[in-house]
Amino acid sequence: MINPVIAIIVAYLIGSLSFAVIVSWAMGLPDPHSYGSGNPGATNVLRTGKKLAAVLTLLGDAGKGWFAVWLAQKYAVDFGLSPATLAGVAIAVFLGHLFPVYFKFLGGKGVATALGILIAINGWLGLATFSTWLIIAFFFRYSSLAAIVASVFAPVYFFFLFGITAALPAVILMSALLVWRHRENMSKLMAGTESRLGQKKPVAEEAAEEVIKI
Repeated sequence: MINPVIAIIVAYLIGSLSFAVIVSWAMGLPDPHSYGSGNPGATNVLRTGKKLAAVLTLLGDAGKGWFAVWLAQKYAVDFGLSPATLAGVAIAVFLGHLFPVYFKFLGGKGVATALGILIAINGWLGLATFSTWLIIAFFFRYSSLAAIVASVFAPVYFFFLFGITAALPAVILMSALLVWRHRENMSKLMAGTESRLGQKKPVAEEAAEEVIKI
């Protein structure tokens, strides 16, 4: 039996591992907070022109979300973790990414981490949400719009797959936070100033817009 608070704290600490910062440090790149959008995520890391660094950041951020939830699920019975605690773990690792204790609480937008969490909850849920991102991105050419729409649909997919369970409020909260983190992008979309995927820009900027924000 393990205290649920401990499981949630551990999940938050895992989420606080900002791979944009870690990978940049390991590869001798500038701190992602210091250039571009200042957002510690794969898109901003790609502005350095280092595709490998961006890919590693993407995989790391998605992987930590998946790992924290998978770990809690795997040992739920052994440690006596309730469904409510598992939902708390999912929110905690996500909040860790948004507000990492190791990096002055300056985190990313959470798209990749959210996808990792959804895949850990259920592979079909993750696939449906990611497919929504791909469809919106393909037809409208806005990465931010794709992330927002996928965030809105994630709780809907969850409901139709599983109904009302302890994890549904966690998915709703995570989706709401994702939309909130994209509030500046929404303003640009409404003003018609948001950049489209594939739009011609300086080389580094163009590459940053082309990366898939999963």
